[in-house]
Amino acid sequence: MNPDAAKIWTAPRWALAVLLAALGMLGPFSIDTYIPAFSGIARSLGATPVQMQQTLSAYLFGFAFMNLFHGALADSFGRRPVVLTGVGMFTLASVGCALSPTIGWLVFFRALQGLSTGAGIVVSRAVIRDMFPPHEAQRVMSQVTIYFGVAPALAPIIGGWLFVHIDWHGIFWFLALVGLLLWLGNWRFLPETLHPSQRQPFHPRHLMRGYLQLLSNPRFLLLALASGVPFNGMFLYVLAAPEFLGTHLALAPTEFFWLFLLTIAGIMGGALVSGRMAGRTKPRHQVRHGFVIMFVTAVVNFVANLLFTAHVSWALIPLALFAFGWALNVPVVTLMVLDLYPERRGMASSLQAVVGSVANGLVAGVIAPMVMHSTVALAATSLAMLCVGLLAWLYLKRRWPDAVYGSADGKVLESTPQQS
Repeated sequence: MNPDAAKIWTAPRWALAVLLAALGMLGPFSIDTYIPAFSGIARSLGATPVQMQQTLSAYLFGFAFMNLFHGALADSFGRRPVVLTGVGMFTLASVGCALSPTIGWLVFFRALQGLSTGAGIVVSRAVIRDMFPPHEAQRVMSQVTIYFGVAPALAPIIGGWLFVHIDWHGIFWFLALVGLLLWLGNWRFLPETLHPSQRQPFHPRHLMRGYLQLLSNPRFLLLALASGVPFNGMFLYVLAAPEFLGTHLALAPTEFFWLFLLTIAGIMGGALVSGRMAGRTKPRHQVRHGFVIMFVTAVVNFVANLLFTAHVSWALIPLALFAFGWALNVPVVTLMVLDLYPERRGMASSLQAVVGSVANGLVAGVIAPMVMHSTVALAATSLAMLCVGLLAWLYLKRRWPDAVYGSADGKVLESTPQQS
């Protein structure tokens, strides 16, 4: 934590949460906004459904690759310059998307968007831990998740409206405007939260040492899997939205917002409860509650799709409940990751995001196209994603109980592995 935190930010805590949420929402906002226009973009550019799916996977793999460096750059040069550079690059890439004459150019500029948007997500997490002690950080992380949830809920509504009343180009011009406003807002208000004494040298040997230190720690890998992979249990439905909503549930593009509205309502509800539980419930118990909710919901969703034909009257409800469980535990697990190596919080945030975004990219480019034509396959895959994260958490809890906040003050204890 920055020792000068009280002097750096004197405005209310919620104002900083709003600013950081705006940074964090840029990535998912740039996905959700253009999904209702998939069919229109395909017709306009003569693209196949598989090619359109690559506009998602290119974005996600670009996001994953650059996340290897966002945190390290922020640990060396400060949080503020990395944010401003990333948001500026996103704005220019959005202009490129709007002007793309072919599907190839659109995939290219989507990849550039992915390379840049991770800066907001990665650095905003590090800023929170720079500014607040553990319990306060959990509350702020939960507030960020709540505010963050508003934008993706509005994104498909805005995207559908722009597509119907203008065309798909208008969606990317809108994203460029969002990027410009966000850059101006952060240039004006975002303080530098990395204390000079905490800056890390930026050179290859030091970076490789840091990456090896994190990647060789099984606790870090298990926590990253526990937070990143279950997200795909609901993100799979976002990626498959054109097929799931348009074909299976027979919804029009302007009605796609129901999926996002219910899912984001679940995320906001879970984040609100998570913030209320901070300091009152043991972190490991809170994570357990979240996994129980996700597991029961995923099993019920699979059985329901196995026995009945999916219908809009019930098919979206399990996704909202799953999102609630995920948002209940992810602030806690994220802080556990950041506190494993306090001197490398930016790098830890980067690698945590890499694990999640690589999983997102595989789901977008490989898994979603394979299973989106069947609601049973979608439900089974969602359950499988959840089980990966659940098994990682259970093994971590059994093998290294101190790594799941075993101390009373909520700090991770550095301990040697227990003997089996």
